[in-house]
Amino acid sequence: MASVQKDTTINKYQDFVREVYGLNNDRYFCVGDMLTQIQRFAMRGLKGIRKSGRNKIKTNLLISLSWFMSLANQLHIKTEEEIWKRFPYLCSYCASCPCCCKEKHVKERQKVFIDENKRPKTLEEFQDMFKKIYPPESRSQEDAGIHLAEELGEFSEAILTYLGQHRDADFENIALEAADLFSCFMGVFNSAGINLAEELSLMFSENCHDCKKSPCQCSFIDIMGYKS
Repeated sequence: MASVQKDTTINKYQDFVREVYGLNNDRYFCVGDMLTQIQRFAMRGLKGIRKSGRNKIKTNLLISLSWFMSLANQLHIKTEEEIWKRFPYLCSYCASCPCCCKEKHVKERQKVFIDENKRPKTLEEFQDMFKKIYPPESRSQEDAGIHLAEELGEFSEAILTYLGQHRDADFENIALEAADLFSCFMGVFNSAGINLAEELSLMFSENCHDCKKSPCQCSFIDIMGYKS
């Protein structure tokens, strides 16, 4: 039986998504299709912010994040590595912890120094890292949601640019934007007081959260019609 444990790492979570959903993803969905699913459930989660529906935020963003991992698997992007390179316990722009972009009006991206001794081990520790870099009390939940929508747009643009030209530089930009998007998922989860690793362990305690099989046996119609 495949499951996500509360002490999961990002790598193990990505491996779980590959094990459970890889077969259906390969059979049913191309990169553009999976991007649409990320957008579909992220927008439902953002609707939860507007309507003050914490459960709607949680469920839909968990699913959106899992589609994000499916897309990373299809593109062979190691998300944990990209996240750590982009956010080594520092803001990726001002290179400070906590972020001081607004206070110091930072206008140029600063070079970040990577201290491997500070690297988080578990997904929960990564979420805590983002909480320290971008304290949730420093902005509203609505602002965190707007930032997620903004980065989802930039991630989508990076995907579409690469699909149009297939240049190595464009692929490298996908990895950068993937790390930025992940940080914004963390921002919303932190603003809503949602422990991501704990909620994933509850949703994925036994294989696919819907059909309870591994590999997932949900039909294409079931997947496309799923509502949360």
